[in-house]
Amino acid sequence: MPDYKAERTISGVFKQESQINDVIRRLLDRGIPRDYLSVMGNNFQSQTRISGFISKKDVILGGLRTGAVFGSLFGSLLGLLTGVGVLFIPFVGSVVAAGPIGGALLGAASGALAGSTGAGLASVLITLGMSEDKAAIYETRLKAGEFIIMAEVPSDRTGEFQLLMESAGGEEVHIIEKTLPRPCPGRCKGPQDLAPEVRSHLSEAAQETFIERYNSVFDETNDETKAEEAAWAQVHQQYEEDENGVWSKAKVTA
Repeated sequence: MPDYKAERTISGVFKQESQINDVIRRLLDRGIPRDYLSVMGNNFQSQTRISGFISKKDVILGGLRTGAVFGSLFGSLLGLLTGVGVLFIPFVGSVVAAGPIGGALLGAASGALAGSTGAGLASVLITLGMSEDKAAIYETRLKAGEFIIMAEVPSDRTGEFQLLMESAGGEEVHIIEKTLPRPCPGRCKGPQDLAPEVRSHLSEAAQETFIERYNSVFDETNDETKAEEAAWAQVHQQYEEDENGVWSKAKVTA
């Protein structure tokens, strides 16, 4: 939806998985494109089935997985969202994540959004503009098996979507005065398009590697989250972090 202008991010905590489909459907019906919706949870009923497809090693090392697998697993509106997969989040554990928040967490795991408190969910939310107290509550409730929904909305419709979240059973509803970070606004034309938190963690050579892989996958999938995952994977394969947390040391191949 090219004329959709997201300016703020509204989030809420939901106790029951049954609420997720209802909220996503209502948000989609109100005109929010799927690329601007995020969901997190570690207590989906499909979790036991997920473990049959993905090993513990995959979850810890791999980050996001293909949305097709999870779309068929859940058989729900969650499968419509972009970048659905499993992430390992410090202090929380393995979490099913969908939408732009998955990319933000992936960036944190790669050092791009990690703050002084580490790469946990609370750290990422604080970096995005949430208060420390509220971020700690979100992390605790996600760890306890509850769910988080985030919607990036136009500023002039903030009140409408806040009421929607609350009427659907959302608790701890919160507004962040910006949208979730993305590595590039669509296709990357060059280093100047990279988000500052990504660019600052990559050497010039690593930036070129990141952009080349990102664009290749984005052209195939039109999915920013999958493209970002592939780009970080390529950087990790070719480079090592230096003492300043910058991916700059080219790996020596035998």
